[in-house]
Amino acid sequence: MKKILFVCSGNTCRSPLAEAVARSILPPRTGFEVAIASAGTSALDGSPASGFSLEVAQAHGLDLSPHRARVVTREMVRDSDLIVTMGVRHRDAIEALDAEAVEYTYLLTNFSDHLHGEIPDPIGSGREVYERTYLAIRDCIESMAGRLDRFDGWKRVRGGTSSHEQESSCGAAGS
Repeated sequence: MKKILFVCSGNTCRSPLAEAVARSILPPRTGFEVAIASAGTSALDGSPASGFSLEVAQAHGLDLSPHRARVVTREMVRDSDLIVTMGVRHRDAIEALDAEAVEYTYLLTNFSDHLHGEIPDPIGSGREVYERTYLAIRDCIESMAGRLDRFDGWKRVRGGTSSHEQESSCGAAGS
């Protein structure tokens, strides 16, 4: 099983939306099991998703009501096979927790063919900005879904292979 962690600042807007979108898109479209989570670099543990994030998610058939924010920890980073951040400073925060993790940490827009840079933080903005944020996140995750089966940026394991390559070869050996 692959573990993907989405990271933003407060874990109340972008990363919970990314987690929910990824849970709806990735499992049926990858050739392997995937566990998806989110956290924030400056989250207030236990905070719910923001009101507009809840509304936008619900409008697209996703439920963020059970979500509670949590601060990203070194253990979460080390337990993940792929870390996807909304911005450069989030990637820098991951590197500060575990320097080796930068090798399997990417901006969400790295998976898009036409979006570049950071996913802007909608906090404090109106619903229409949250909608645009959702659409950008969904676009990136749609692109991600088509690439993960051949993606070579997973966390590396001993011997220099990615954990995905190791699982694939283990599965092939057992067939």
